Amino acid sequence: MNILADENLDIQMVERLREDGHSVIYVAELAPTKSDDAILDLARQHASLILTHDRDFGELIFRQNRATNGVLLMRIHRLSRDARIDLVSATLQEHGETIENNFAVLTPGTFRVSRVSP
Repeated sequence: MNILADENLDIQMVERLREDGHSVIYVAELAPTKSDDAILDLARQHASLILTHDRDFGELIFRQNRATNGVLLMRIHRLSRDARIDLVSATLQEHGETIENNFAVLTPGTFRVSRVSP
């Protein structure tokens, strides 16, 4: 799976996703401080799913009708770093295809997907 990891993710998560076989572009390695608009455009160019902790992507997609290849918004800050990494890895393995072209929210106890209008 092609993934664009927002700069607010830990490098350890990026490394784990690469170990899992995903092709990961990490904003912190490429162009830190890119705007959310630019990140969304970059993800579209590379047909990548965005992984982020930033809720602003919901605003861009649902209120501004921006196109997306998919977003996984993670609301898992209270978990330990290792638990976050394991949860995201497992979620992508189990639900990766469901997230594509949609907007998903992951919390420690729930996973929900909102369909995005084409």
